[in-house]
Amino acid sequence: MRYSDDIIEEVRQKNDIVDVVSQYVKLTRKGSSYFGLCPFHNEKTPSFSVTPGKQMYYCFGCGAGGNVFNFIMEYENYTFGEALKHLADRAGVELPKIEYSREVREKAQERAELLEINKQAAQYFYYQLRTEKGAQGYQYLTGRGLSEETMRKFGLGYSDKFGGGLYQFLKSKGYGDDRLRESGLFNVDERHGMYDKFWNRVIFPIMDVNNRVIGFGGRVMGDGKPKYLNSPETKIFDKSRNLYGLNVARTTRRKYLILCEGYMDVISMHQAGFTNAVASLGTALTSGHASLLKRYTQEVLLLYDSDEAGVRAALRAIPILREAGVNSRVVNLRPYKDPDEFIKNLGAEAFEERLEQASDSFMFRVSIAESEFPMEEPQGQNRFFERCAEMLLELKDELERNLYIEAIVKKYRGQYGISVEDLRKRVNTLALKGTPAERRIQPKKSQEGAPKKKKDSASDQAQKLMLTWIVTYPKIFDKVAQYLTPEDFVVPLYREVAQMLFSQREEGEVNPARLLNSFTDSEEQREVASLFNATIHLETPKEQDQAFADTLLRIKTESLAERNRNWNPTDMAGLQEIIKAKKELEELGRKRRDLHISFE
Repeated sequence: MRYSDDIIEEVRQKNDIVDVVSQYVKLTRKGSSYFGLCPFHNEKTPSFSVTPGKQMYYCFGCGAGGNVFNFIMEYENYTFGEALKHLADRAGVELPKIEYSREVREKAQERAELLEINKQAAQYFYYQLRTEKGAQGYQYLTGRGLSEETMRKFGLGYSDKFGGGLYQFLKSKGYGDDRLRESGLFNVDERHGMYDKFWNRVIFPIMDVNNRVIGFGGRVMGDGKPKYLNSPETKIFDKSRNLYGLNVARTTRRKYLILCEGYMDVISMHQAGFTNAVASLGTALTSGHASLLKRYTQEVLLLYDSDEAGVRAALRAIPILREAGVNSRVVNLRPYKDPDEFIKNLGAEAFEERLEQASDSFMFRVSIAESEFPMEEPQGQNRFFERCAEMLLELKDELERNLYIEAIVKKYRGQYGISVEDLRKRVNTLALKGTPAERRIQPKKSQEGAPKKKKDSASDQAQKLMLTWIVTYPKIFDKVAQYLTPEDFVVPLYREVAQMLFSQREEGEVNPARLLNSFTDSEEQREVASLFNATIHLETPKEQDQAFADTLLRIKTESLAERNRNWNPTDMAGLQEIIKAKKELEELGRKRRDLHISFE
């Protein structure tokens, strides 16, 4: 279920886009639009425009664009629902309660009860830490250097040495065994019945990005096994799609997030002022984690332990992050094992320096590969550069590959006499020889990993330009409608947008910002926003007339060509329609001088 279009549009209309964007970006008026530095990419010259008439924003540098909902979603990393509520609260619009089906209500009730059970459990553990029974856990945490403020911030707790306290507590709150079993907080067997999963452990509540407790981690007191125990996956807890500490780190204004190994790493770093640290939850980094990180940052610093296991974890994480479109660098903590140990010995300032010195992730892989070969022997050197060539072939962008060839040669030329030509020749030889499919040079891709967008054809540009004109100058719509229908726009997305605009015209108002509410995919939103921001420099009425005629005729010509390509030879009626359309196009070409237009 979703809110009605009328409610969504009411919220949008009551949040003027200039007012909203001005809270985040310094805007300066230029003509009918406002300009500022784009908040979504680094730039020195303002290319980010906000147009009150369209109630839309668009960056001519990076292509980010949309209405007020899109801006809040992209800037604050909100879902559409979160952005809608934020803007409704801002404008004083009360969102109506939505009626759900019985099945949906039951699932929502189940999730709500599980979240409430976890919340009650977190409060129970928190209280236990501060009782006589929790003295051992409290001493452990203070012994690790944690302040009372930090323990409170992360809601740290304790489960005592007896395995029934939490069960009895939650039973007293009226919860049944079936729901408690689903919470993942208890074990069940024939001998003991239902009993606490966590006992004799310091407890780390795990929260989602909305600060709701969805699971727990526990560190055993003493030498028990396992040292760390985590909640199993439940209907509210998916380890592969949640990161410890992200509920706090998501609000950081640093340009990167720090990914480390465990709970204590995150907590000690936050206490030291590095509030952009997160950790995976007792599992290796997954594509789900990478996608979640991509929502909040473009760059991740990998801060795994400096032992062999930490190096392996970093090597696994690098390609996963790359595939998600997240840049990564690797931090060297040696001679210390983890960030907690480093900070305790050298302090926060030295730690900050190490972060700034983080290695490029590709060159980190090269360095690790070097350690795997006997580099004092020619054969070892040869195998090492062969490995480098294999890794270089994984890079799909030619410019990026050439830059790394030069970086590798710069690092090893003096020691081994390798040249750019030598390494490039090795890469080309491997490519011609044929390498495993995943290593072959693929078509170039953009930095985010998406296929590099082809340059618009003249036909595409004409369709974009016409859509921009009818949105920017609604008075010309009647003239356009004499010659064009939505079916004349041959690109499927453009045709869909044209159909919506023609429908709005019939209803009496062309409203591109409202139209954008219909698109939920972020890439489609950007593309649609670009359709309303095509530009061409026109000064005189004669230039306007010529541009309008050229654009109209190009659209009609491509539309006819598309109909011709799709014509079924057995469809004689269709053939007659094509012949008629061709004659009309020829007649329109002869009358192009009569296609006057006024962009006012």
